[in-house]
Amino acid sequence: MNDQTLDPQIHIHELGTKARDAARALLSASTEAKNTALHAAAKALRDQSSAIITANDKDVASVEGKKPESFIDRLRLNEERIGGMASALEEIAELPDPVGRKLATFERPNGLVIDRVAVPIGVIGMIYESRPNVGADASALCLKSGNAVILRGGSESRHSSRVIVDCMQQGLEAAGLPRNAVQTVQTTDRAAVAELLRADKFVDLVIPRGGRGLVELVRDQASVPTLLHLDGNCHSYVHESADLDKAATIIRNAKLRRTGVCGATESIVVDRAVAEDFVPRLAEIMGEDCELRGDEAAVGIDSRIKPATDADWNTEYLDPIASVKIVDGLDEAIDWVDRHSSHHTDAIMAEDDAAAQAFMTAIDSAIVMRNASTQFADGGEFGMGAEIGIATGKMHARGPVGLEQLCSFKYLVHGDGQTRP
Repeated sequence: MNDQTLDPQIHIHELGTKARDAARALLSASTEAKNTALHAAAKALRDQSSAIITANDKDVASVEGKKPESFIDRLRLNEERIGGMASALEEIAELPDPVGRKLATFERPNGLVIDRVAVPIGVIGMIYESRPNVGADASALCLKSGNAVILRGGSESRHSSRVIVDCMQQGLEAAGLPRNAVQTVQTTDRAAVAELLRADKFVDLVIPRGGRGLVELVRDQASVPTLLHLDGNCHSYVHESADLDKAATIIRNAKLRRTGVCGATESIVVDRAVAEDFVPRLAEIMGEDCELRGDEAAVGIDSRIKPATDADWNTEYLDPIASVKIVDGLDEAIDWVDRHSSHHTDAIMAEDDAAAQAFMTAIDSAIVMRNASTQFADGGEFGMGAEIGIATGKMHARGPVGLEQLCSFKYLVHGDGQTRP
């Protein structure tokens, strides 16, 4: 049976049944076994890098000429990126095991002692788009936190993802853990996504990582609890107190280091008090590497900036394009960012402590930065080893989702014969 003849509902139910069994086994898995699996999987990734690249070449070839270069960059794997995936697994193995952590202990007047301890969530469904490395990161984080995972990557990355998942399963088997703790959806039929979102008998949490279309699909069809990851329309605001040279350097990195990541700055907001000085610096440092689209004031300051349309203020380009908006002071900047941000990551460039604090307090985003590139919006950069995504909702977890965020908790009540009157 190939992936085009699989019945989506039957397939998801089969994966869910196997994942539920694997999750039960992981509840009692030792830290040593989980770490052994991660190291073995990292070795498999390195040993099979040629096979991964061959599979990835098929994926890249299927979209060349059809997708922008930023999309292809997110899809493409090479020796260095595969090595980075393997190293991330090894870093996760070195992190403390989040399962079994005692979060709180309290004793009641009747002598009952109650512990609140961290436990795995159970079975996690991970839906992601073109980045095949997400499959390795998500699998590793779920494994270390004691969760089974069902991966549904984008159809464009299906060949790469299958080899990566096979490496993860080799690691599990080497440690004596259930192979089905990591599985991937084998059909590219989009109906399988809807079935995964409705598989509440098997799946405890779905994490969608992608654009607005995916998030809207999840909101419309999910009956499983979700942890939303909305790709970022990130802003960098240059306050009148900013060190302008430093701000320009930071913003170039925030936009152009990698244009296809969700933490890339897409919109640059400039205080009118420094716009005449800063906008030409910005145009100069971006040069021909980035197309700037600005409002009337920005275009009037520097002719290298093209006129923006209303759509530009809400666009996540994922390309070397950025919008430029001139504002009258801090309050207008806060209002503008709040209205146009996806509430993923936003930043202020400011030397004034009070202004920076006001911005960081008022902006309701998962990550707010000061004098730093928005491309630091990453679980690895936060010391989490890796991340399964950036949660932009407000329940359970927010910001980079690492090991601790993939745990729930339960109460252990210790008695000595107490009965309730």
